[in-house]
Amino acid sequence: MSAAARPCEERILHLPTPEAASAFAAALAERLQPGDTVLLEGPIGAGKTHLARAIIARLLEKAGLEEDIPSPTYTLVQTYETAEAEIWHADLYRLGDESQVAELGLSDAFDTAICLVEWPDRLGSLRPAEALTISLAVPARGEGRQARLAVAAGERAARLLGPADG
Repeated sequence: MSAAARPCEERILHLPTPEAASAFAAALAERLQPGDTVLLEGPIGAGKTHLARAIIARLLEKAGLEEDIPSPTYTLVQTYETAEAEIWHADLYRLGDESQVAELGLSDAFDTAICLVEWPDRLGSLRPAEALTISLAVPARGEGRQARLAVAAGERAARLLGPADG
């Protein structure tokens, strides 16, 4: 069954401030395990990199590590090592097609690492069916961001979505 046809579990969150977004990201980081992929969608400036950096910071903090967490806009991929997991942060904005994704080694990382992918539309058919997709939007009225979380129904859904109250 294709990812589009699979039943999905969803949740909508309002992230009124950057601090709220960071708190959400830290809570999500606590639930991530090797083999989990988080796909970050949204327009430029929606907060994809902010969420990815906050997730990585929490994962490194849990491991007793502190590192600079640059945006992978120009390097395409940044990796981090902890005792529990390898972490991949990819920004695919500059890629032309999915053949370039294969060259990055990202497909293999989906199976073994915690992967955070900005601009996942560039993945094409390589998009992992079991990934958590976070679609960020700037509300027409008000402050902050709206985050729509979606994941294929199954064992990972409850763990990745977390408690209903956020």
